[in-house]
Amino acid sequence: MLNRRTITLNVNGEAHELEVEPRHLLADALREGLGLTGTHIGCEHGVCGACTILLDGESIRSCLLLAVQAEGHEITTVEGLGDSNHLNFLQQKFREHHALQCGFCTPGMLMTATELLNQRTSLTERDIRDALSGNLCRCTGYDHIIAAISEAIAETSGAGP
Repeated sequence: MLNRRTITLNVNGEAHELEVEPRHLLADALREGLGLTGTHIGCEHGVCGACTILLDGESIRSCLLLAVQAEGHEITTVEGLGDSNHLNFLQQKFREHHALQCGFCTPGMLMTATELLNQRTSLTERDIRDALSGNLCRCTGYDHIIAAISEAIAETSGAGP
């Protein structure tokens, strides 16, 4: 048995103490240790993007980061955006544009899109597609997702839809 270590993770604005093995992945710590199951685990190789979260405002693959490496950083998961009773702006755009089907990729897409939205820059459709190229979806064909993100960026930048 490996030595366990007590760490503090700052997740969605709250500090949480967890006891983990040094090799414990952040995705597993979020899901198993904190019950934040919106962070999905797909490929476990950083390819599919289902486990995407924000670490200090930047999208990362939580299946590629050890939980101990996240200590001292601000983590945002999809649960930190809103919930079914109180959707945030971006979640509402995804809903309006039917930018999900099975929902497996949706948390990772939302987290990547949140990073784009936080940049508050004018992005072309090509820029958005490039940013989402690390998030795989087998259901939607991406068009509705791109439309939702494009409209959200346009509305928050003041450019209009």
